[in-house]
Amino acid sequence: MRVLYDGVIYKLQKFGGINRYFNNLISRLPASLTPILTAYRSRDIVYPQHPHLKTHAFPFRDGRPRRAIEWLERNYFEAVTSSESFDVMHPTYYWMLTGKDMTAYRRPLVVTVHDMIHELFADRMDRSGQIARTKKRSVDIADAVICVSENTKKDLIELSGVPEEKITVVYEASELAIEASYGEESVPERPYFLYVGSRNPNYKNFDRLLEALSKVVSRYPEAMLLAVGDPFRDFEQKQIDELGLQNHLQTLKNPDDRHLAKLYRCSVAFVYPSEYEGFGIPPLEAMACGTPVIASNRASIPEVVGDGGIQFDPHAIEDLAEAMLSVLDSSAHRDRLIERGFDRAKQFNWNKTAEQTFEVYQQVV
Repeated sequence: MRVLYDGVIYKLQKFGGINRYFNNLISRLPASLTPILTAYRSRDIVYPQHPHLKTHAFPFRDGRPRRAIEWLERNYFEAVTSSESFDVMHPTYYWMLTGKDMTAYRRPLVVTVHDMIHELFADRMDRSGQIARTKKRSVDIADAVICVSENTKKDLIELSGVPEEKITVVYEASELAIEASYGEESVPERPYFLYVGSRNPNYKNFDRLLEALSKVVSRYPEAMLLAVGDPFRDFEQKQIDELGLQNHLQTLKNPDDRHLAKLYRCSVAFVYPSEYEGFGIPPLEAMACGTPVIASNRASIPEVVGDGGIQFDPHAIEDLAEAMLSVLDSSAHRDRLIERGFDRAKQFNWNKTAEQTFEVYQQVV
């Protein structure tokens, strides 16, 4: 079987959950399968590994005018998709690098839906509705739809009217493990809570985490928060100054996996206050790396965390502060959460993700 993976996601982002999803999926597919990936030639992007992977990377990323580059891109990827033979299409997002409608290829189509953020937060995330319309078109014409959680499946059915029998839920997993966390990488010397990922103000709830942190440091002045991601923006820095947290925060951008694993393990706890996630890999990474998880009880997050962590109402700042204080107050409580987290993380496995996805391919061929 030959599967075409249109790599538009590698154009949209160099790092991110969807990149990790396709890298882990493709790398674990059976050796009998030939993955064909269209993407870009770049040192900054990590691509999947597979013994039979064929990568067609667009070679021109120089100073040519943008319109000329776009013309070259479309024609390059059109030539590739026209010359390659494949049995199934599984694009990495909801449109193609060629700009063509997916029905033009006359092949079975599998689409993965990672979340319904653009529909649920349309006024803040997709005011024109363009992404939502493009997604709906792709799932409507797909032969099979993969959802990464039961909650995403429920939202997709309610918001897009996709027939339930067309959808298969296939969970994601974590490639991080505690065994990788004992390197020489540096971690804060002070007791620190960890936050990983985007801090999108529309739904990630980072502002409430800062308010909770201000209550924690009033009792534990040495405590701090390390945010893995971009530097603080002006509106975040303003809130930090107003709360008097200047000496209790630090950011770190793009640590490698070994460093991230150590940051998880050495933290007091990982905190995830998001109001919505399609799946939510960071809590799973945290549990696999041996740190307690304090996570929101919304959307798909309870499916991931289960009884492996503390769940709280993301609007209840007092509840979040109490949960953070509980792991500082009691090492025994923290140890119990770590053990429960290990057990929970074992239920998710990228090999299982690949096996179940391969079964979907077989069903549509």
